[in-house]
Amino acid sequence: MVHILQVGAGSGGAVVLDLLTREPRVNRVSLVEFDVYEKHNVHRHLFPPSGVGRLKAELAVEWVRGFRSDLVVEPVIADITDPNRQAEFAQLAAECDIGVCAVDNEQAKYAFDALMRTAGKPWTLGEVLSGGIGGWVHRFVPGGPCYGCVASHLQREVKEEQDAPPPDYSNPGGAIPETTIPANKASIGVIASLHAVATLELLAKAEGETFTSLLLSLAKVPGVFDEAFRSYRFRIPRSANCLICGTAAVPQGDLDVALGEALDRLGS
Repeated sequence: MVHILQVGAGSGGAVVLDLLTREPRVNRVSLVEFDVYEKHNVHRHLFPPSGVGRLKAELAVEWVRGFRSDLVVEPVIADITDPNRQAEFAQLAAECDIGVCAVDNEQAKYAFDALMRTAGKPWTLGEVLSGGIGGWVHRFVPGGPCYGCVASHLQREVKEEQDAPPPDYSNPGGAIPETTIPANKASIGVIASLHAVATLELLAKAEGETFTSLLLSLAKVPGVFDEAFRSYRFRIPRSANCLICGTAAVPQGDLDVALGEALDRLGS
């Protein structure tokens, strides 16, 4: 039987949760989510308009229990980056079989990565690109590249190789205007479904892995994607120079300080 630790139950996270909990092998889910369901979420979400004003975690539990009354679903109303609850999160990571990250906050992604690496558990991450033009699905395994390795590699590829895929515009709070364009429900559903499939494949420990990160285009966008519905696969190695997991990795508590100092040096 399978215990899933998932962070995020937004428009994409709810779809991933819906699909994974329909898998008979899954018998327990711990869902970390602190956000409230707002009116502007309705047209892209699984939850009904009547749920506006309630916690997404509570709505997610009700949704899942509607078709899996036998499933143990544990809502954890918390921010995965909360320093006061890391011991609780670490316990859940140690107990789970696989992790699922469905958030668009970079700090949350790094925090979840740290939890899963410490616990030695596999995990997956899905990211929808701005405007729903495509999306990423990443798979992480113990001993393999961390989220820092992958993020660094993809950024480097975009800058140095003309034939590389476009940069990730999945950060809705970013300073670049393009990052604020919301995706439609259909695009979110496609990437979230792919995320669920990749999670089940990783859970099954299928041999012959073909990618660490998969980029799927959903629209033809001049200067970004030459064609729609094209996939780009990456087998990204672990980086010895990674500040997160490399041989010269900065201690977790000092990471923010180190990054701040690096930015100060660049500024000077």
